[in-house]
Parts: sequence; structure tokens; C-alpha cells
Amino acid sequence: MIILIGLIVVGAFLLQGLFGIFQIKNFSRNYRELRLLGPYHILIGKNPKRFFSGSLMLIAIDNDGNIKEARLMQGVTVFAKFRTLKKLEGKNIAVLAADYQELKRMNKLTRQCLLNAYKTFVDFKTQKLSASAYDTSVNVFNMPLFTKIGLMANNLKANMSKKFN
Repeated sequence: MIILIGLIVVGAFLLQGLFGIFQIKNFSRNYRELRLLGPYHILIGKNPKRFFSGSLMLIAIDNDGNIKEARLMQGVTVFAKFRTLKKLEGKNIAVLAADYQELKRMNKLTRQCLLNAYKTFVDFKTQKLSASAYDTSVNVFNMPLFTKIGLMANNLKANMSKKFN
């Protein structure tokens, strides 16, 4: 029984890693396509979640902050793909981020991604980008599978301490 559970956990980890590779390739392809559009800066807006739907936005902007193209990946699973946001094209990111009515029309995750990208744009323009803006490392133990295993282990530990105390 323990061996079966171990095989299932290892299999789930390997499957998640495989699907994660496909998602990273999808991100790389979309990022590269935006870079090839011309002399634009690419902003990345993120709103990562562990157990709920997260989102990631790529925005190609010129030096004045005008949006050439925007793409959004939103979802819970590794099957989420980028889709183009035509309604943002041609708008200025600073004006958009300050327009309450326009932000209100977006869903919460899209709005948070756009505001995160705008913060990065402001930090870039003021030359105050933090080290975390350049950090591309990934902590494998923050993956949902490990997080869930950690929560289960903590619950088991708490239950065991209650029984023996």
C-alpha cells in the first residue's frame, strides 16, 4: 500500500514536471513572438496563486507606454494557454492603470496582472527595479504538489501530537 502511494506521488510529480515543461515552452514562444514585433519592451504582469486560478500577462509597449500587443494566460491547470487581449491594444498603460472604469470592466485576475505590469513599468522608468524583478529562479518545492504534501504532513503531525499528548 505504501509503495503504491509512493508510486502515485512520484508519477504525479513527473507528470506535473512534464506538463510544466510544455507550459514553459508556451511562455517562451509567446515572449519571443512579442520580442520579434519590433523595438518594444515586454512587461510581465503576474498574479500567481497556489490553489486558485493564477494569471500571467505579457505586454509589448513602446517607450511611451503605448501597448502594441497584450497576451494573458489564466487558469488553474498546466493546460492554460496565452490568449491575445485585443481590447488593450493601442492604449497607454499609465492611462489604463489610472482609469477606474476601464479596470472595473476587467476580471479581478486580469486587473491585478495589468497593475503588476504597470508597477514594473514605473519601476523601470524610475530605475528602481528590485532584485526580485530580475529573479527567474524557480523553487521546485513551491509547486502545488509539494505544497499539498507539506499541508498533509503538517496535518498528520498535528493529529499525531494530539493523540500522544
